[in-house]
Amino acid sequence: MRERELVVVVMAGGAGTRFWPVSTEKRPKQFLSLFGPRSLFQESLQRVAGLTPSDHILIMTNQDFVPLVREQAPQVPANNIVSEPMRKDTAAAITLAALLTRRRYGDVMMAVLTADHILGPNDVFLRCLRSAITQADETGALYTFGIQPDHPATGYGYLELGERTHEEEGLEHFRLQSFQEKPNIATALRYLKSGTHLWNSGMFVWRVDRILMEIERQIPGHLTALSLALQYDQTDTWSEALKRAFESLPAISIDFAVMEGALDVRALAAPLSWKDLGGWLSVAEYLNLDESHNAHRGRIAALDSHANLVFCEDEKELVAMVGVDNLVVVRAGDMTLICPKGRAEEIKGLVKEIL
Repeated sequence: MRERELVVVVMAGGAGTRFWPVSTEKRPKQFLSLFGPRSLFQESLQRVAGLTPSDHILIMTNQDFVPLVREQAPQVPANNIVSEPMRKDTAAAITLAALLTRRRYGDVMMAVLTADHILGPNDVFLRCLRSAITQADETGALYTFGIQPDHPATGYGYLELGERTHEEEGLEHFRLQSFQEKPNIATALRYLKSGTHLWNSGMFVWRVDRILMEIERQIPGHLTALSLALQYDQTDTWSEALKRAFESLPAISIDFAVMEGALDVRALAAPLSWKDLGGWLSVAEYLNLDESHNAHRGRIAALDSHANLVFCEDEKELVAMVGVDNLVVVRAGDMTLICPKGRAEEIKGLVKEIL
């Protein structure tokens, strides 16, 4: 079988408010260099370098982030940086990406990847991606990637697996029984023990004609509105047409809108190390650790202080602590965050009040 062209769509429009004050409205977490010289967004592009040409990469992002995308991904053509006029969740972004892909490249394969996850090793990721592409092309199924859970996570969605449909060099493919939302701890423990539930990575592979068929069947309003706007692609009135289209659409995820009701959805059980960085607590394992289990980036002086997480945007800064335990301390510019680890989930609400 002739190998089809591949278009990679990178979803890079998230706000990342749980990483305030380092992550802000103008520079959210996917554009930050949290653990090395490259940002999370740049790492996501690096993963697919060589898999498809840079002019076959579409970046879906918020209109406010376009300058950041251009700065961090100069290899991607400007017309391939798609500015969403407002946040309407992933169903709108992916429908638009699929329509643009069909218009510009034809009936090709399409991979939808995230811009703010950590995963590896990269050679295994590419092997998984190629395997899913081949099977999605041959069968017409919509593919998603599942990750074997190693703890009862309540912050992730889950995939319930059905029968095994394919095996290739140790990579197993399954028919998907259902998508499960973020569970409580008891349910997460049950999923962990079941052996039939994987974490939902939020990455997808499909043929463009197949995803558009499901979109037309299940959310035809998205297809109608965005198809009308598409007539103005790469014209002076594109932004205005896209704004009108987005204003008419409900905010809904691709999982709810399409994937849960699709006729043939399959999951590849990807043997990857994977993490969706949901907030400050999720970065601890990637930071330095002192003898008192204080995870830190930047300089710290800790007296009788244990199990704190300290993150300094400027690694030359010093944070000194006396007699405190289990705090999150973050320094960025002229802003400082201090909160107990147990209340880190409330940062998002705090940011809403501040802004």
